[in-house]
Amino acid sequence: MTSFTSLIAAATGISVQQIGHTLRLLDEGATIPFISRYRKEVTGGLDEVQIEAIQVQHDKLCEIAKRKETIVATIEEQGKMTAELRRSIDETWDATRLEDLYLPYKPKRRTRAEIARAQGLEPLATLLMLQREPYPEKRAEAFVKGDVPDVEEALKGARDILAEQINENPQARNAVRFGFSRQAVLSSKVIKGKEAEADKYRDYFDFSKPLARCTSHQLLAIRRAENEELLRVSITPDDDVCIDKLKRQFVRADNRCGQQVAEAVEDAYKRLLKPSIENEYAAASKEKADDEAIAVFVKSLRQLLLAPPLGQKRVMGIDPGFRTGCKVVCLDEQGNLLHNENIYPHPPVNKTKEAAAKLQMMIEAYRIEAIAVGNGTAGRETEEFLQSMPFRNSVQLFAVSEQGASIYSASKAARDEFPEYDVTVRGAVSIARRLMDPLAELVKIDPKSIGVGQYQHDVNQSKLKKSLDLTVESCVNLVGVNLNTASSHLLTYISGLSALLAQNIVNYRTENGAFVSRKALMKVPRMGAKAFEQCAGFLRIPEAKNPLDNTAVHPESYHIVEQMAADLHCTIPQLIADKELRGRINLERYVTAQTGLPTLKDILAELEKPGRDPRDTIKVFEFDKSVRTLDDVRVGMELPGIVSNITNFGAFVDIGIKENGLIHLSQIADRYITNPGEVLAMHQQIYVRVLDVDMQRKRIALKLLQS
Repeated sequence: MTSFTSLIAAATGISVQQIGHTLRLLDEGATIPFISRYRKEVTGGLDEVQIEAIQVQHDKLCEIAKRKETIVATIEEQGKMTAELRRSIDETWDATRLEDLYLPYKPKRRTRAEIARAQGLEPLATLLMLQREPYPEKRAEAFVKGDVPDVEEALKGARDILAEQINENPQARNAVRFGFSRQAVLSSKVIKGKEAEADKYRDYFDFSKPLARCTSHQLLAIRRAENEELLRVSITPDDDVCIDKLKRQFVRADNRCGQQVAEAVEDAYKRLLKPSIENEYAAASKEKADDEAIAVFVKSLRQLLLAPPLGQKRVMGIDPGFRTGCKVVCLDEQGNLLHNENIYPHPPVNKTKEAAAKLQMMIEAYRIEAIAVGNGTAGRETEEFLQSMPFRNSVQLFAVSEQGASIYSASKAARDEFPEYDVTVRGAVSIARRLMDPLAELVKIDPKSIGVGQYQHDVNQSKLKKSLDLTVESCVNLVGVNLNTASSHLLTYISGLSALLAQNIVNYRTENGAFVSRKALMKVPRMGAKAFEQCAGFLRIPEAKNPLDNTAVHPESYHIVEQMAADLHCTIPQLIADKELRGRINLERYVTAQTGLPTLKDILAELEKPGRDPRDTIKVFEFDKSVRTLDDVRVGMELPGIVSNITNFGAFVDIGIKENGLIHLSQIADRYITNPGEVLAMHQQIYVRVLDVDMQRKRIALKLLQS
């Protein structure tokens, strides 16, 4: 553990002591949200990003440690382990260096060098490498026997042995790596005859760019095309420079033996070293591109999950359609389905008056306060139809993204929730609930189906899933959930709750009624002290007798608030309601060995705004009514839009038609920026100017108008 903490400290810049305490908490089963929120004194105030970095580095080192065990066992089985080699393996924690050390002992397929050794040519190879023999051809005659027909074959076999030795030499491999790091160029060419099939990759038909300057979206696009067998891709350094460097390392004599070694060097480079290091750099560049793409995806997902909620209001959800009609659902304040039916206000049915009458009746009967309209097919037409209606009640109208709604409506979670209804009803319910609480609804959908990110299906899926799961967990715990209304799916993202425990909470709630206190959680089957410790602070009970049960104050700290109230001769509700009383609290009086100022400040902030929601307030938005299809878009138009996706190369904007426009990175700000996230956020309402409309490719180029 000591060596790990120092190695992690070197990689992260976090102190050894902080790392040690954090690893202990993680080892004890504490989650990242819990540690960052409730163990600030232990970690020295580390945030979620820092704690995750510690965990990632620790996991990586554990993997290397396991790999070392395998390598050591393999070499020892061969009887080739030396004290120096063992020391080198023990001292290295670099995965590439470790594999270089292992390479000479790694079990291989039958190589040309192994065939040559079997023919007894290793002594000849040693003689050539010494580079002292003036006539190697003469000495090679002694090796012409058996499967070696002549001198040339003997020398060739010896060179094969030398080439393998050069390839397995760590200094040689590092020399070639240096060449790749300084000069490698990524090139791609379209495979002849596949031009039409590869049209969407036209930018990469004859592409060449220094690898270090390639963006993540370029790398991922090129690799996708390569996997689809549309492009040929290579990463190449300056071959002459690399070969010259290797010759300076291995060719030490200007004689016939030196010439043989020089030939072996060229062969080693072209046949073994270059392909091997090219694979390394292809994998490393892909990993870097993956990490950048995942980072963009994670940031966009976080913004999407933390989108402003409408809150607990009665909502009508409409999944629009033309021929099949619009599916309408009515929900109560808790998101429970009260009613559903179809209306047909659009062609070809055109029952406009009937649809208007039905909507008016439902709005009054179910006391609807807001309407959520899906933004897919017939979405704009449905919005305009609703805007034309003279509602007797004041009803707000919102367009809601449908991305992933169909995925949810066909999922097991949706079937379990609404077994008696079809996918159209479930989809409309999902649209309505997204307006009420985007976070609670979107967690039911695979993040890859929500419609954000770039090339998310091309990146490392295991790493992507882990990052996205951590992001969802972070968002859910940041906001907190209502213990008495949260679905079992939402509860699984709460710190310390497994799927089984989340379902047990829902079952207990169904059988025994609403929870009246956090303490009652201990009656839930399988709820142990550790799980309670991890989850309690993130679960809210709005109607609880103890007002602290609706705050982020952890039950382990209730006694502190009780002492504060006692010292001020008031009740906890009075303390929460009276700003003047809270202003008289001297936090220093409540500092103990277990509780420091960071936790006390968090407690005071909660008392000032109990149960506060960190998300913004939702705003009504309207698209330009004159723009309904791509044909309506003209260069020079200035239009309202909503940021629908963010990538490394720009931001996509919904301007109210089927095709989203793109603000290229260069058109986002008047200053230099490295990524769109410096200026824009998911679902941000903006104004844009149309720069270009490509009707053939259905692309719209936009410029962000500065507010």
